[in-house]
Amino acid sequence: QVQLAESGGGLVQPGGSLRLSCAASGSISRIHVMGWHRQAPGKERELVARISDDGSTNYLDSVKGRFATSRDHAKNTVYLQMNSLQHEDTADYYCNALLQSYYPRLNTRDYWGQGTQVTVSS
Repeated sequence: QVQLAESGGGLVQPGGSLRLSCAASGSISRIHVMGWHRQAPGKERELVARISDDGSTNYLDSVKGRFATSRDHAKNTVYLQMNSLQHEDTADYYCNALLQSYYPRLNTRDYWGQGTQVTVSS
């Protein structure tokens, strides 16, 4: 079994900052990519940021320069530092990992966290 546990969401004023964390645990052999998606009410889920095991990153255009993702390989944890938050960043944020699990047999697939809510409001 593999679990992704997110934390760090909440209410913040425009221009403020939040840091999201996501820790992967369980029967993990290797994590290839970790990242963050978000889904606002009435909108489709979109990729916000992701980081590969070689450290390369990708960002949604609207968050470039404001958000930064990083990984702690030893802790199987990915972070999303969100600065200069805007109303448009309000959404449920979901952690995602493409990883290899060894239970019940060796397999590689996507896993998702349960989501954490980020609300940007004055």
